[in-house]
Amino acid sequence: MQRVLTGITTTGTPHLGNYVGAIRPAIQASRQPQVDSFLFLADYHALVKCDDPARVARSRLEIAATWLAAGLDPQRAVFYRQSDIPEIPELAWLLSCVSAKGLLNRAHAYKAAVDANVAAAEDPDAGISMGLYGYPVLMAADILIFNAHKVPVGRDQVQHIEMARDFAQRFNHLFGRGEALFELPEAVIEEQVATLPGLDGRKMSKSYDNTVPLFAGGAKATLEAIKRIVTDSRAPGEPKQPEGTALQLIFEAFASPAEAAGFATALREGLGWGEAKQRLAARIEDDLAPMRERYAELIARPDDIEDILQAGARRARTVATPFMARLREAVGLGRLGSAARSAAPAATGKAALPQFKQYREQDGRFYFKLLDAEGRLLAQSDAYPQPREAGQAVAALKADPEARLPDGLRLGEGIDEAALRAALRQLAG
Repeated sequence: MQRVLTGITTTGTPHLGNYVGAIRPAIQASRQPQVDSFLFLADYHALVKCDDPARVARSRLEIAATWLAAGLDPQRAVFYRQSDIPEIPELAWLLSCVSAKGLLNRAHAYKAAVDANVAAAEDPDAGISMGLYGYPVLMAADILIFNAHKVPVGRDQVQHIEMARDFAQRFNHLFGRGEALFELPEAVIEEQVATLPGLDGRKMSKSYDNTVPLFAGGAKATLEAIKRIVTDSRAPGEPKQPEGTALQLIFEAFASPAEAAGFATALREGLGWGEAKQRLAARIEDDLAPMRERYAELIARPDDIEDILQAGARRARTVATPFMARLREAVGLGRLGSAARSAAPAATGKAALPQFKQYREQDGRFYFKLLDAEGRLLAQSDAYPQPREAGQAVAALKADPEARLPDGLRLGEGIDEAALRAALRQLAG
């Protein structure tokens, strides 16, 4: 079973880009028998971008209604608000304690804000909140608290998934005691819809004010927005090049391959831009009209939406709450006495053995260390450029306890070579 997680920030009214790039593919995935879907309203993230409480509250209602109107079945997917899961911010703090500041300094949103300040001759961090700076950590917590395998995102969010993997690896290394507490999530990008163009040809985004509304304003608002899509000056009757144009790309996002090919052919044969925009609006409306009717019914019954979200939160917490308890134990924040119990070797009738651990550090290189049965460091390797090389060194030590020690191998405090050799002989049996 693959767990797939998708969130959408509650800072505005949903538009076509949200629907095509996130909502529709997430709903389609939730209907697959081998997919365990977690879909949420990222309302904590909204506070980074918006300080208008009324706007955030309205957006939460509109986006929840949009998911449901678009066909989400809350019985088949776990549908919840981020702010209803207290384990998420708690995990964000644990992750922040293992997150490298240097890595966060390279986050795209933070770097863009710093660059803008520098260009304006301001202090580099002017107006930048800790919420913006720590945004990737909270996003990682959204994903890792449920150990999601796949996270559908746009290309601009891939860096955040890579950071989540980095935080998870670091946490596993520090606190896993040989166990991978976190799965390493993978970004999933649908190439055809990842960057739906807006009215000006750039990515459709509220930030650029270039969106086509999804439901707001009805069919008239959709047509009026599409009429503003930027095209070239070729007149009706003149052949046009459809490839790469915003009109063609948006049409392809809603149409079948045959329909999209027909639209492209008509443009090459001289279809006017005005008529093309009318056809695009009509094609979009075929899909949106039934959903818009359902959306209006849902918006009129906010208490029903609240009940659905609360039920989703209860389901989400059946996963998050016990996992958070496990993570608290791992970092030493469990109930008194539990740390000593978990650290004690199991009563199996066999003596606990030393163990090797291999891992990758923040520098991107690979290491191994040897621990005794109580977790005390016996030896620490130098860096290896490839994991295979580190593995070969470990295999050689296991195979022959008397073999020459690898270059750069450092003994633990109070450990001499005789003690190290004795531990290696234990492993060799």
